[in-house]
Parts: sequence; C-alpha cells; structure tokens
Amino acid sequence: MVPELSVVIPMYNEEEVLPLLVERLRPLLDGLDAGYEVVAVDDGSTDLTAALLQRYHREWPSLRVVRLRANAGHQAAISAGLVSARGDYVVTLDADLQDPPEVIPQMLELAKRDGVDVVYGVRNDRSTDTRFKRMSARAFYALIGAISKTSAHADAGDFRLMSRATIDAINGLPDHNRVLRFIVPALGFPSDTVEYKREERAAGTSKYPLLKMVRLSLDSLTGFSAAPLRVATFAGIGGAVIAALFVLYTLVVRAQGHTVPGWTSTVAIVAGFSAIQLLCVGILGEYIGRMYAHMQGRPTYFIAYDSLAAIGHATGPTDRALPAAPSVRVPAQPRG
Repeated sequence: MVPELSVVIPMYNEEEVLPLLVERLRPLLDGLDAGYEVVAVDDGSTDLTAALLQRYHREWPSLRVVRLRANAGHQAAISAGLVSARGDYVVTLDADLQDPPEVIPQMLELAKRDGVDVVYGVRNDRSTDTRFKRMSARAFYALIGAISKTSAHADAGDFRLMSRATIDAINGLPDHNRVLRFIVPALGFPSDTVEYKREERAAGTSKYPLLKMVRLSLDSLTGFSAAPLRVATFAGIGGAVIAALFVLYTLVVRAQGHTVPGWTSTVAIVAGFSAIQLLCVGILGEYIGRMYAHMQGRPTYFIAYDSLAAIGHATGPTDRALPAAPSVRVPAQPRG
C-alpha cells in the first residue's frame, strides 16, 4: 500500500544521534492518522550507522533503509531519497535533530488544509548558530536572490514538506549537483511556511565543514544564474578600459617628458590585471565543468541496497544487507 507520508533522512556517520532520532521520530509518526514510511539514506557511512539501521529496520517495519554504494554528498543523498520515496507527501529531514521532527504534523496539516505543494520549515530563532554563520547565510541568500530572481528564504534549509507533484517535477529535472533549497522555490509551486526554533545538534559532529559550504555555494551560484558569466564579461571590459586609459596616460606623460620608470606601478598593474584574468577564467571553468559533467551523464549516486526490494529475500538487488552489530549498545534514555 502506498503511504501517505514519506520522511527522507540522509545520513552519514550518524551512529551517535541515530538512537535519539528513532526515539523521537517513531512515536510521533505512529501517532499520525496516516500511513507513513521513513526512508533512511545511508550515504556511504564508515561507522556503525548501516548496522544500526538494519537493526532498527527489523524492529520498525515502517523504516526503509536505502544504502548508497559510496559517499555522494548531502544533496545527492536527499535526491536518492526523493527518487525512492512513495508517499503522497514527502518530508526531508536531517538526522542531527536541529530541525525538530515534532513540526512534521503541523506541516502535513497545513498542506492538506490550504492545498499547497510545499511547506518550508523556517527558523525563527537561530541563536545556536554563530553570528558569522547567520550573517554569511543572509548575505549569500540575498546574493542568490538578486542574480537569479529565486525567492529562497534565508532561514529555510532542507527541512520541508513537498507534494507528490513537486517530487515528480524535481525527479524529472536533468540537473547534476542540484541544490534543492534553491530548486524547490524556483519551481514556483504554491507554498507556505511553518516557523520553529533551531536547536543544537543532538549528538555527533557537523557534516558540513567550511570547504563543503563553499562547494555548495559555488554549485548554487553557477546552477541558477548566468550572472557570474556577465561579471567576468564586465570585469574584462572594465580591465580593457582601464588599460586603454593607462596607455593614454603614459603617452601624454611621455610627450611632456616626465616619464620615470616605476617598478611599483608596473607590478601593481600586472598583478591587478592578472587577478582579473584568473577570476574570469575561474568563473568560466565552473560553468564548463558543469557542462562537462552534464555531457558525461554520470549519476551523482548509486543505490546499493533498498530494504523494500529485499523484503522476502535474503539479499538486496545489488548488495547484501548488513547484519545488526551485536556490540552496539543503545544507551537508555531517561523518561520524563
């Protein structure tokens, strides 16, 4: 039977937070007046995440385990979950519990009542984030909105509910290295928001260090606008104008007999124009790289195992399911 709700959760080395996630999520979803499935996408974890998922899958029939053959990245793992999800509505949720799963019933009720296709989880309190992260996020979203005309909310991440029509539209896109927090608003489907307070990570460490954030930013900029190409063009035009003015200046000074060889000015000019050229080449390289990847047509992820396809069989379609690890001990949680 097709479930009404699918909850897609990308996971990478989440053995510490996984027991806490299951403890909060399962009673919540069991209390809904709707059939559901939880699609946990193991993004090539190297710890005991895969073994724990297999253990919980045995105890929780609605938990579906999808394992990627190799680490493909957060956005690719979400995309794999969206392709696998069967629900009429799909919620994407990170495993770290910074986005509270208790908001899901409110999202589902709002989508049904108002008939919207997307319900964004918007953080109205980000005090747990650093000041630098809050300011840089707002500046980046403002930049994306200005150059791409995409109205993505600065305080909305990857916690959202989407209708089946939205999921089908996303799955039909040919994009590589997609950034869903900008793709979904770009579709322009009817939407609404639900506000919540962003909490600290329940356990484990962040899987988005600075380098990955920079990579995500580059994918966002080059994936949604040709404006950076125009920046390169304008930089080249501006550099040519400045160079022409400088040549004119040197000719005038030479005619007046005031020319004095200047090492500093020469180095500064050469360095300045070299920086502009490297910037333009780098921007062009980003677009050429995306075109090259698209022409190759290589999938961004490979699904190695899906517990739904393995029901009634000893193994999955392309891989053997991991047994639960006997050495894993889930700490008991205090009852309030």
